[in-house]
Amino acid sequence: ERDRFILSKGHGGAAVYAVLAEKGFFPVEWLDTYYLDNGKLSGHISHHIPGVEFSTGSLGHGLPVAAGMALAAKCAGKTHRVFCLMSDGDCNEGSTWEAIMFAAQHKLDNLTVIIDYNRIQALGKMEDVIEMEPFTKKLEDFRWAVCEIDGHNYAEIEAAFLRTPIATGKPTWILAKTVKGKSIDFMENTVSCHYRYIPDDKLDEVIKSLEAEV
Repeated sequence: ERDRFILSKGHGGAAVYAVLAEKGFFPVEWLDTYYLDNGKLSGHISHHIPGVEFSTGSLGHGLPVAAGMALAAKCAGKTHRVFCLMSDGDCNEGSTWEAIMFAAQHKLDNLTVIIDYNRIQALGKMEDVIEMEPFTKKLEDFRWAVCEIDGHNYAEIEAAFLRTPIATGKPTWILAKTVKGKSIDFMENTVSCHYRYIPDDKLDEVIKSLEAEV
């Protein structure tokens, strides 16, 4: 009866790995092998890693799988919920919108999406790739219950999850407005930081900036 979690933005696997290690799914020492040749933890999240439900990386796969899991739970009379963390880039994919319609049609109120809405993708800003605004209105028109939050405010994130499902008979969409690379001066709001490694001489500065945000 445990809840399920799908990371649709598979390139964010490092954050999930840290949680899984803390929860005892695998040794903490595995974290030191992240993204290394022959390491235990791949750059894009993989179902071969203990605790990971589904491999992702190619965008647009997470929500269809999450919607299928949510429907399967409903059909089996199960009470667990399904959560899916997406990127705004996921929403450039037609499969995402098929899943959005599917989830609404089947009244999957056991499904919650949270989207990292920083409006920057791998190769450009949203307004230069595919503009989604008015995003909330689109989702409401597709029969989803939507709430907008500050994606850097832990209290708002917790409160949003505690509210789910927002409406009986509707899937929930939490639109978390975020800033890419927030608080790190050479990374904030830049397209290039999507792929950039942090230089060794900047590492202490970045850690201090992130700790100040927590």
